[in-house]
Amino acid sequence: MTDIIEPRILKGFRDFLPAAEIERRNLIEKIETSFRSFGFVPIDTPVLEYAEILLGKGGGETEKQVYRFNDHGGRDVALRFDLTVPFARFLAVHRHELNLPFKRYHIAKVWRGENTQRGRYREFTQCDFDIVGSDSPASDFEILLMMRNTLMALGVGDVTIKVNHRGLFNLFLKHIDAEEKSVEILRTVDKLAKIGSDETNKLLTEILDADRAEKILDFIKPKESFEKTLESMTEAAGGMNPFTERMQLIRRFMNETGTSVSFEIDPSITRGLDYYTGIVYETFLNALPEIGSVCSGGRYDNLAGLYSKEKLSGVGSSIGLDRLIAALESLGQIKEKSSYADVVVACIDETHAGAYQALAQKIRDAGIPCEVFLEEKKLTQQFVLAEKKGASYIIIPGKEPLTDSLTLRIIASRENRENLSPDDIIRFMQELVAKLG
Repeated sequence: MTDIIEPRILKGFRDFLPAAEIERRNLIEKIETSFRSFGFVPIDTPVLEYAEILLGKGGGETEKQVYRFNDHGGRDVALRFDLTVPFARFLAVHRHELNLPFKRYHIAKVWRGENTQRGRYREFTQCDFDIVGSDSPASDFEILLMMRNTLMALGVGDVTIKVNHRGLFNLFLKHIDAEEKSVEILRTVDKLAKIGSDETNKLLTEILDADRAEKILDFIKPKESFEKTLESMTEAAGGMNPFTERMQLIRRFMNETGTSVSFEIDPSITRGLDYYTGIVYETFLNALPEIGSVCSGGRYDNLAGLYSKEKLSGVGSSIGLDRLIAALESLGQIKEKSSYADVVVACIDETHAGAYQALAQKIRDAGIPCEVFLEEKKLTQQFVLAEKKGASYIIIPGKEPLTDSLTLRIIASRENRENLSPDDIIRFMQELVAKLG
């Protein structure tokens, strides 16, 4: 007897059944629609890169999480751990084929060998969007605005986008003579939400003396408003500076667009990765803040400098699709459907399969997805199957499907509408869509 291999999946990896994958695709379509509405265009890059390409600037914890190995040719390669670093390499290769400022989005899987938890896996999908070739505060704000608009278009409710400026934080560290420890300090402060202020203070006192650790803890505490917090940060950093002026201008943009209520300045938001140099931000769902940030990013003024002598300013963000889906599930906003078709044609007689498809095609030609059941079963069984698939209507054909009277069963109410023609059904569907839309 042949040995059977046990079917199993690596920890942190998943299969997606139709209902889950349909929801993912629907969300991606909405995200892409939002991105495109701002004039952003799609790109793609290889899953595998030379390890030195990916690890040249990641550093720290990121390097420990990368899936890295030698391929059959003995090359040192790695799976991409995010979409930003491959984008920097992409820019160096294709710079002269692109018009600047270049607005891109990239939705694809990435891999990190980190601890798994709710909404966090080792294989997951990121939705990145960036503007490269502009150092204007307007580009910083456009990314922030697109983050807000995209998430609200997904129906997650109100969001809070917490912003900070790494330049302003670094200026403060210079002012208290702690600049040489900036990388360690920033990474420690970035853990504040997870470990709390006491543990953060303990870690800071291992890096600096107690007095400067206390100054840092005071610096990262938000005050009663965006303006008051920025004023306090500016004073702690030694007075007015270009970074404060930039944040003031971005705040003005928020006010001018009527979106200021969605934004807070939070000095503890630093983003752990080394390549961020300017504004940084994280996004939280007001209805479910405990799930953590679902969209984050910042400005990386010379990331492409690793691969090119040309300095390219960039700013971007990334939506964690899997964490967002976990949030939507917790909020009860996921409606499972195992089929895209909202209308199903029942099978009364398998020998009429061609006629059923002709009927369904007429409905599809009107822009309405329509599935045909392929096997002759009791109508009650077909009703149950249609409901399980998430369909709202089932068409019960007569003996001659295109000429006989049709019955349209409304699954939710168990109501039947009889003596309908295909055109009647199409008209009913179109009127319903217009009413709901």
